Amino acid sequence: MSFDNVCKVLAEKYPREFASWLLAQAPTQVKVLKTELSLEPIRADSVTFLQTANRILHIEFQTRTISNPPLPFRMLDYSVRLIRQYNVPVTQVVIFLQETNNEIAFTEEYVSETTTHRYRVLRMWEQESALFLDNPALLPLAPLTRTTSPQRLLSQVAQSVARIPDRNTRQDIAAYAEILAGLKFEKELIRQFLSEDVMQESVIYQDILQKGQQQGQQLEAFRFLMRQLNRRFGEIDASIIERIRGLSTEQLEVLGEEFMDFTTISDLLTLLEQQENN
Repeated sequence: MSFDNVCKVLAEKYPREFASWLLAQAPTQVKVLKTELSLEPIRADSVTFLQTANRILHIEFQTRTISNPPLPFRMLDYSVRLIRQYNVPVTQVVIFLQETNNEIAFTEEYVSETTTHRYRVLRMWEQESALFLDNPALLPLAPLTRTTSPQRLLSQVAQSVARIPDRNTRQDIAAYAEILAGLKFEKELIRQFLSEDVMQESVIYQDILQKGQQQGQQLEAFRFLMRQLNRRFGEIDASIIERIRGLSTEQLEVLGEEFMDFTTISDLLTLLEQQENN
């Protein structure tokens, strides 16, 4: 389970809490939209759509700054399609989870010769921790908030987790918090405060372990393919690398099997597009 996927699970499990946070109001009804916007499948690991009575909240969680198409254009694209399909206003919030100086994390609009489209960007490392520590639904994000003392922040997270009365909820929130804390802190420091034995019986934790194994296989296949491509073509453009990184283990293995058929970068792009469309 990737970092942005953890956040997507949280947003869809606690839609009212996330809508209240990001819309600065408490909607009476919130529905998670399970939909695909026809022209291009939604990146299911990072995108959540929540529908209130008269608005759609589009939340996109990000750990990467490179994407294809670029993030600002994608936000415009989603907005247009959502408005066309649902005919209600759309609020878009991009939440960057891991601290970066890349300009994309500080960009809040798409600008072309004829169009300007604005959206919100929220950088977790700039946020005050109190809001997140006081709300179990948002608590897993608390380790990513602003702090001058990692030990104190993680201790506060652990104390907030311990106050959750329901055992299963407590275990799941602890598991999510430990995963997201890994974006910012060393594993040993995290486990001083978020003990692994608290989470062992959590269904979510077991799912994390299983998906971690799957991601390990995907990473191994990705690294193997990149070594082969670098030997043949030298340095590969970052946008191509990002597209390859987004493939499943099975898709990477297919590319690896067809590697001998690559004679040019154009051949690679053709086969890559075929895999993306499968």
